[in-house]
Amino acid sequence: MSHSITIRVYYEDTDLAGIVYYANYLKFIERGRTDWLRDLGIDQNALKDGGGIVFAVRRVEADYLSPARFDDLLTVESSLHQMTPARIVMDQRVMRGGDLLFTARVTVACLTHSGRPARIPEAVRKAIA
Repeated sequence: MSHSITIRVYYEDTDLAGIVYYANYLKFIERGRTDWLRDLGIDQNALKDGGGIVFAVRRVEADYLSPARFDDLLTVESSLHQMTPARIVMDQRVMRGGDLLFTARVTVACLTHSGRPARIPEAVRKAIA
């Protein structure tokens, strides 16, 4: 299953050269993952409050291919690559029209409130699968 959101590049997203500052791509793809879960009906606040379960990024492999600039309209595409009992691996892309600007493979771990590894709740696994 894939998911996409649209993001506008604001002045605050750019660096002195007028291009999107590299770390902001991580924010863009975070929004993509969050909206993906929300659209699947997964309430992350309820997971935290009800069972002490949170998700945290464990690993990011990123490729910066071409710059985005102020006022660009970007599409963040997210798709499931793999799911294990305690991890979700996502492939994410940032596009401007038909141009691929950024790719990432992101590993997200399921954790307890104390930071220990936890199994992904069954309801979440079913929604994602």
